[in-house]
Amino acid sequence: MQIIIAPDSFKGSMSALEAANAIEKGVKKVFKNATTIKIPIADGGEGTVEAIVMGANGIIKETTVTGPLGEKVKAHYGILPDGSAVIEMAAASGITLVPSGRLNPMEATTYGTGELVKTALDEGVKKIIMGIGGSATNDGGMGFAQALGVVFKDEEGKPLGLGAKYLKDIHTIDVSGIDPRIKETQFIVACDVKNPLCGENGASAVYGPQKGATPQMVKELDHGLRHYASVIKEVLGKDIIHVEGTGAAGGLGAGLLVFCNAVLQSGIKTVLEAVNIEQHLKDTGLIITGEGKIDGQSVFGKGPVGIAEAAKPYHIPVMVLTGGIGEGAYKAYEYGISSIMPIVNGPISLEESMGRGRELIEDASERMMRILKAGMLMK
Repeated sequence: MQIIIAPDSFKGSMSALEAANAIEKGVKKVFKNATTIKIPIADGGEGTVEAIVMGANGIIKETTVTGPLGEKVKAHYGILPDGSAVIEMAAASGITLVPSGRLNPMEATTYGTGELVKTALDEGVKKIIMGIGGSATNDGGMGFAQALGVVFKDEEGKPLGLGAKYLKDIHTIDVSGIDPRIKETQFIVACDVKNPLCGENGASAVYGPQKGATPQMVKELDHGLRHYASVIKEVLGKDIIHVEGTGAAGGLGAGLLVFCNAVLQSGIKTVLEAVNIEQHLKDTGLIITGEGKIDGQSVFGKGPVGIAEAAKPYHIPVMVLTGGIGEGAYKAYEYGISSIMPIVNGPISLEESMGRGRELIEDASERMMRILKAGMLMK
């Protein structure tokens, strides 16, 4: 029997690869001769590079870029065998790079993500797959564009600095100096967020508070992005204010559309295509996936449901291991999930369960396999 093991990360506890290794151990305790194929997955956020690089047999490289608050940080990116690159903005402009006491979306910049793109272009790539989850920023991709040669100027014609605080001061946008390689490069953006750039469902209102924005700051940020969009429309002729996904990553989705002519698509779909999961499905009898929590939101482009949709044409059962089952989780059954099993095996605290993640998921994997084996013996 061939089993695909394809979990997402259990944030704060295990990477996707660590979870896959633990699940495999549980499987092998029951089905010693099973063929297992480990394909760690991600939905566009942290872990996207690792998942795609491992699945496609690429390599991970490291460089130094500008972090969210202007400091230098080490950031990684991937190069795949077909010559394309994989980037996750979280590695350069992510919220995990900022101590909680210093979160400030007014100051935070996506400049380092632009630097990552330039580094990839220096490798000679013609296609960039980019995950844009987990941002600390709300600058509409202004910093990203600045790193690529775009100049934003105020009313006096002076170049503006970095950060969302300058959005309201943009008077014109000079794209004459943008890296010419951008036009020759295909940008595929892994993005499950459908929020528009502005308004009550926009980048600032929905995601600003978790990045440190006060209610007053949310208003200022939203005003800045609205002004940014109006200047883009006036100067560049692109109307992005109501486009779905432009609010992703603090508006980086908008910047990628405007300056890179990017295509925004489902994060899990992007990852599964990049690792070419289809080549393994025809010979597979079971898929085990998992993530930190399954709830009603999981049906909207999350990893396990994305896996189930890929497996549906092949009639492969998909079983999910999860840290927690939330309200509405059972909607996932309507999308092809066969079974959901929590990994916690007793009344323990969240902190303890996260600390014991690998042990618990191995145990749950074994329990799941024993149930499956018993089912195979039923008459």
